Amino acid sequence: MNQQTAPSSAPSSPPSPPPRVGIALLATTLVLAFSSLVALFPSAIAPTLADSLGVSTATVGIQVSLIFGGAMLTSLVGGPLTRRYGPCRVSQLALGLLGGGAALLTLPSLATFALASLIAGLGYGLTNPSASLLLFRVTPRHRQGLVFSLKQTGVPFGGVLAGLLAPALALAIGWQAALGCLFLVAVIGILLLQLQRHHWDRERDPRTPWLTTPLAGLRVVWQRPALRYLALLSLCFSAIQLSVSAFTVALLVEDLGVGLVVAGATMSAVQVFGIIGRVLWGLVGDTLDDRLTTLMGLACLSAGSGLAIATMDADWPRWAMVTVLCVMSLSALGWNGVFMAEITRLAPAERVADAAGGCLVLTYSGVLLGLPLLGALHGLFGSYTALFGLLAGLALVGLGFLLKARRAIADDR
Repeated sequence: MNQQTAPSSAPSSPPSPPPRVGIALLATTLVLAFSSLVALFPSAIAPTLADSLGVSTATVGIQVSLIFGGAMLTSLVGGPLTRRYGPCRVSQLALGLLGGGAALLTLPSLATFALASLIAGLGYGLTNPSASLLLFRVTPRHRQGLVFSLKQTGVPFGGVLAGLLAPALALAIGWQAALGCLFLVAVIGILLLQLQRHHWDRERDPRTPWLTTPLAGLRVVWQRPALRYLALLSLCFSAIQLSVSAFTVALLVEDLGVGLVVAGATMSAVQVFGIIGRVLWGLVGDTLDDRLTTLMGLACLSAGSGLAIATMDADWPRWAMVTVLCVMSLSALGWNGVFMAEITRLAPAERVADAAGGCLVLTYSGVLLGLPLLGALHGLFGSYTALFGLLAGLALVGLGFLLKARRAIADDR
């Protein structure tokens, strides 16, 4: 990236300082963590919310689907919107929608609860296209895997914060005041981002249409075979990721006879190893300078560990159960940063945000469709161990998409 080294003669257009990767990485990670915090906050206080709304806790859980439904909508326009207004302004818009959704959640009505979840989801879907463009511009190519992986740790970090803060705040100040605090955090974040807007949004193009081209991101992805197969990979991997997070405790308790406390502790370990995996695979991808190969390794690791879990029974030693689940989480929960960095490598430089948004439409589709489908299959097979065997097969389907992506890249050369 070219950097200005001499003062500009035009006082109205001062030179940009050298890009500070650290500040951009911190900002994008915190925005992503906040989006995850808002998305998971209601689930963390589901019994309290259910009592106030007069519904079951299962109904509160539908909120996650509404979040990702909204995220899919803004992923469609996230790319052109980011090119028009700049990554900083779009990140501010994301915070505004997330904070507004949190504020609206304070109204004890099922209709406003659904609307608030959808609004927050619109903000959630804007976080990654804007972050991808900003980090692509300021990060050296040989460090993109690590930087994008560190940014993606914001998702599990936000989940950890939701689990720690939501119940405590709901008990201390009430659930409505707790959600109101999220609105205040969003306002503070918007103001802090404004300090960087002049530098981060200098390359925006105000002439870029966005509302009239909602399929621009999908078109960028689908017209490039390597990106298309990478997006299809994310549909498989996101379904695996959500399933590991959703079914681990049930697997241990119902199929393997593990106590609930131990199962919960194992679930925490799975999440921690997911965070470690995101950083680890980012480093591996940068060291190899080959993120497709890294993703292939992750697919093989997910398939192998999924098959191992499929053979588990109550006679397995507890340490072996935990070890295999943690190994699977390294890959199943650790792929995101490498995936996002590979999008920026394969996409045209001027369409990075569009490609990120287009790929994420399929990623969120895996989240929305994968869990209900796999839940229905559990009803058919009657065991979670069999379900993890299916996840191994899904990982191999993802490996097939990666091989096709590799072949498409070779054909383009």
